[in-house]
Amino acid sequence: MTANARLSARDKRIRFRQMLARKTITVMPGGFSPVYARIAEMAGFESFFIAGSQVSAFLLGVPDNGILGLRDVVDHARHVASSTNIPIFVDTDTGFGNAVNVHYTVQECVNAGVAGIQIEDQEAPKKSSTSAGRRCISVDEAVGKYRAAVAARNEIDPEFVICARCDTLGAEGGSFEETVQRCIAYVKEGGADFVWLNSIESREQVKEACERIPAPVLTIWGGPEPAPTPEEYEKLGLRIVLYPVLGATAGMQAAWQLFNDLKQRGKPAIDDWAASVRASRFGAVQLKTVVNSAKVREIEDNCLPASAKRDYDGTWGHATPLGEKNL
Repeated sequence: MTANARLSARDKRIRFRQMLARKTITVMPGGFSPVYARIAEMAGFESFFIAGSQVSAFLLGVPDNGILGLRDVVDHARHVASSTNIPIFVDTDTGFGNAVNVHYTVQECVNAGVAGIQIEDQEAPKKSSTSAGRRCISVDEAVGKYRAAVAARNEIDPEFVICARCDTLGAEGGSFEETVQRCIAYVKEGGADFVWLNSIESREQVKEACERIPAPVLTIWGGPEPAPTPEEYEKLGLRIVLYPVLGATAGMQAAWQLFNDLKQRGKPAIDDWAASVRASRFGAVQLKTVVNSAKVREIEDNCLPASAKRDYDGTWGHATPLGEKNL
């Protein structure tokens, strides 16, 4: 967390809109928790995405199949937004129902303090954006949902950002032309502030979509590797390149490797892992720094009477494997 004054939810929404309005690319990492959002902020990223697939997996332990509910998302998003000074962009799946449900989803998310949400045009129960078996609702129904989202937003804070996510690429009967036409309708008729063009497959498609869609475009790559670099995306006209699950999947892979190594080799596995982290050119991330544990001492020193203050000199904790000391 930076030492700067805390921004209000409205200030963060204005910053998010400024990112969308500029001609340069925004690289947005994603994950699921306040810790990952804080790490993204500390690393210098301007925004962070809460991925529904990762909240489903890491919070509930279930697939990304529409099992996640509104309250799960809103309560979790509130924790993330209150812990960071950067705009938080949230995956709200299909809006958890029809246009009526979307109305309440938007208002709950505005009140949670996040900067914006995406609502996808899939049929419920939805599928992961990277999975087969997706089916989309009609254009008319989707447009109605985005109109409901915009109207609900305007009742509370017009700066809140609505993103229309189009999932027809790779879905039943979908095509690139239909996808572009849908995105145009979502902006012109639905009033969406920008669109998420999901799983795009070529640089030519990125360029054409950004030229034809009358709003900023976000994408995640669905084509063959190597994917475009952020610099390439910027030249093609893209506004946001999203890496929605990067933080959470990296942490999961590290835990998988370390747990298996610990089971096989015991304590040397922890020692080797700690040594490799210390050797990183980025150093070891300290959880107490990320969650600002020093703030506890500051409040205690300034606000507790002498009789209630803790004895930090005569008590102790212990170091973690990475040397994180008790504060």
